[in-house]
Amino acid sequence: MSDLLYSEVEEDLRASVRDLLTDRAGFTSVLARTESAEPYDLKLWRTLAADLGLAGLAVPEEMGGQGASYREVAVVLEELGRSVAPVPFLGSAVLATAALLAAGDTELLPRLAGGELIGALAVPLTTAPDAGFPDGVSANTEGALSGSVRTVADASVADVLIVPAVGPDGPGLYAVEKAGATVTEVVSLDLTRRLADVSFDNASSRLLTGPSGAEPALRQALLVGAGLLASEQVGVAQWCLDETVAYLKQRYQFGRPVGSFQALKHRLADLYLEIVSARATARYAADTLATGDSDVPVAVAVAQSTCSAVALHTAEESVQLHGGIGMTWEHPAHLYLKRAKSSELALGTPGRHRAALAGLVNLPPA
Repeated sequence: MSDLLYSEVEEDLRASVRDLLTDRAGFTSVLARTESAEPYDLKLWRTLAADLGLAGLAVPEEMGGQGASYREVAVVLEELGRSVAPVPFLGSAVLATAALLAAGDTELLPRLAGGELIGALAVPLTTAPDAGFPDGVSANTEGALSGSVRTVADASVADVLIVPAVGPDGPGLYAVEKAGATVTEVVSLDLTRRLADVSFDNASSRLLTGPSGAEPALRQALLVGAGLLASEQVGVAQWCLDETVAYLKQRYQFGRPVGSFQALKHRLADLYLEIVSARATARYAADTLATGDSDVPVAVAVAQSTCSAVALHTAEESVQLHGGIGMTWEHPAHLYLKRAKSSELALGTPGRHRAALAGLVNLPPA
């Protein structure tokens, strides 16, 4: 049976990451970056990836990683969600790394795991795990890639792109250095996780896996991404609830704390119960991914459809319960609302995951 409780090691990991993010990714510095030409904090990324070894948590030690599991990666994502830190963890340490692991690559993986390189999986961020193999990029007989992909997460800071492309022999996964691609950043709703359009014009590439392995590797990477994104969404929701409770305890109206009014207590209690439920689904998804359980597709569908909705609802409630200040640029609530809304669409919408779940559990059509 899965153990959904956090181990002592996981709690120690959480404390280390939270201390670092509290010191280096406070709201004012994150907000300042969104308005600058360097929205990503690559110094913080190097500390997380190289010094703390978080980029290779789920990578085996013989491949340059830490030999941990996706449970530990999920704990890191919870903390990154709490801070909406502008680092390319989802794109590089989760999606690109999972694709390389599934493809059996041994060249790029150690460099991503050690934080030497940043990677990105060249698919639209909205791509669901059950989506078909993309055909926007093609490979010729020499392995040169041509075509384009829109709204790739973290591509603007990636050193290498993992590209699904269709070649003469069928689907393949290819590695392309950034110099071989044209990366154009687009305006994204979430200012702390940037999206970019990527195009290739006879770009040199290296084949990672061919027709027999490309589709399973891509699906596995998207399943891992969707399942672990649920933990980040739990972190977003938990921050919103914690900050809202703290605000309502110190905001007075009619001579008493606003939080003492029964109607608001009920709303906060409902949010707490939603987050407890969401956390359980996210932990189960992370645990099944860590153990390779056959229930992974079901666990991921349940976690994504639950956590997306809970994160968005909690962020919306946070903005409203903060009153006027929740609507201002100077208050961090808007960053969390945008992250929650953006993540709701990422790696499959809640409706897409619920539809997938219906098929997985043989639910008859309505």
